[in-house]
Amino acid sequence: MSTKYPVIICAVAGIFFAGVLFVLSSSISSGLERLFFQMKAQSVSESKTLSDQTEKLKTRLAKYTPSEPYLIVNSADNVFTVKKGQTVIRKGLCSTGSYVLLKSHGMREWIFKTPRGMLKILGKKEEPVWVKPDWAFIEEGKPVPPKGSSERNEYGVLGDYALSLGNGYMIHGTLYQRFLGLPVSHGCIRMGDEDLEFIYNNMRVGSKVYLY
Repeated sequence: MSTKYPVIICAVAGIFFAGVLFVLSSSISSGLERLFFQMKAQSVSESKTLSDQTEKLKTRLAKYTPSEPYLIVNSADNVFTVKKGQTVIRKGLCSTGSYVLLKSHGMREWIFKTPRGMLKILGKKEEPVWVKPDWAFIEEGKPVPPKGSSERNEYGVLGDYALSLGNGYMIHGTLYQRFLGLPVSHGCIRMGDEDLEFIYNNMRVGSKVYLY
């Protein structure tokens, strides 16, 4: 047999397989291209959905965020932030409840913790006088005077200003400013002089205070 036939057969076979490979390659390439554009379209769609959801959340957040100054107190780190809308206008150290438990001989007890949640400023005073509660005398080992006694009045220990939060809790100054940033209060929020003055001047009765 002449050697030209195997050569021809091989050439034909080569051309055939090359054609098959070309068709397969084109098909795979086309399939990958379609898959790429499908994934890209899906990604764009998901990105748009996420963007729409983010905008909706921002709108809801803006709706519930006070437009006037409000106070946020982090009792874990003993820091405060004053914000107006989403803008921080003041930040600094404070002192919150020590969580110390005090017991009296009459089986009464108090735990000195700062409340959590959303409160409001109920009143504002300049040069406030501290009307000492029963636990203050028990803590000092002194007899508890009757209600309304002048012995309960203590001057100059709350700083220049006090803002009432209700149930005996206040935002006020302190004689022990070196302890700011530590949990050493009886439940009130202690501030440094300048921070207290800023809060007093920028927050009104009814302003919100968030404690956590």
